[in-house]
Amino acid sequence: MNLLEQQLDYPLGDNLPDGGSTLQVAPGIYWIRMVLPFALNHINLWLLRDEMEDPLQADNILQGWTVVDCCISRAESKAQWETIFATQLEGLPILRVICTHMHPDHIGLASWLCERWTTATHVCRLWVSATDYNSAKMGSQSTTGFGGETAALFFAAHGLTDPDSIEKIKARTGYYPAMVPEVPKSYVRLMDGKTVAIGSGADRHSWRCISGYGHAPEHIALHCDALNVLISGDMILPRISTNVSVYDLEPEANALALFLESIDKFLPLPVDVLCLPSHGKPFRGVHIRIQQLHDHHRDRLVEVMEACALKPCSAADILPLMFKRELDLHQTTFAMGEALAHLHLLWFEGRLKRRLGGDGIYRFASL
Repeated sequence: MNLLEQQLDYPLGDNLPDGGSTLQVAPGIYWIRMVLPFALNHINLWLLRDEMEDPLQADNILQGWTVVDCCISRAESKAQWETIFATQLEGLPILRVICTHMHPDHIGLASWLCERWTTATHVCRLWVSATDYNSAKMGSQSTTGFGGETAALFFAAHGLTDPDSIEKIKARTGYYPAMVPEVPKSYVRLMDGKTVAIGSGADRHSWRCISGYGHAPEHIALHCDALNVLISGDMILPRISTNVSVYDLEPEANALALFLESIDKFLPLPVDVLCLPSHGKPFRGVHIRIQQLHDHHRDRLVEVMEACALKPCSAADILPLMFKRELDLHQTTFAMGEALAHLHLLWFEGRLKRRLGGDGIYRFASL
């Protein structure tokens, strides 16, 4: 545990749910942990006891579960879900699927889950923000899959000129649809401030949607005041800083400013709220973690300013400054987006100027 983590409280200690089981974290809320084939090797999913009105029979209530987030689409994830279905659902169906945002580890199996649990008497629907639903639909159906020629040209314009990396990015046209082959054909829209009733009987409570930006187009976290629980998705993570990036689809975004504004929306929550993050362990100390994230990005911005004061820098020039470890191509694309997010914040604040060089690369310099 690093020094920053020591400032947080982990009420479950080192307890983790194993691959085929769940771990109760609050009344009616169960933790599922699934393996990811990346450096970030897991995602937390949440299983919430729930009920819904029966559309066919008046006064009849369907008992079941709500799932929050899904994991990427692959055989191993489906097999783990099947074990959960067989052993953890108490014989009850999944009634709906909520996705915090459109990244593959969160929405990849949404269509599979919704189809798996839709019956002649009940439609299991996806609940998600409109922005992220449409982004996921575009990514799963496009010929580029959020990669390809456009992405390669974008990274090259920001200093990633290694021919091998550029060719691999050009060829990576199936990256998103490989993990999100499809999304449900319809959905229920989640919006900032909207409340969603989740729970069963006397334990049915309101969950308020809190939108967030900078990490995904329109991320939705969920807060239940009655249970003092926050499902934070990727907006608040205890051990790592959330990836905040600029990419080719929105090449002049000010993603970091949006992210920092978004996490401050959690400050009105109780200081002892139990935070259920998508990566890492459930913790208390959200206010502390928000300050840690502000401090982290403030320090990175100081480093970027100092580098750009010495010479004009591209995003690729900033990578060794911000990331001390060796990066594979998958990590490099995230790191390029994050370096650019820091440069853009300083550029939009008028502290850096941006110029396109004769070599076709954007560089930033102090004024």
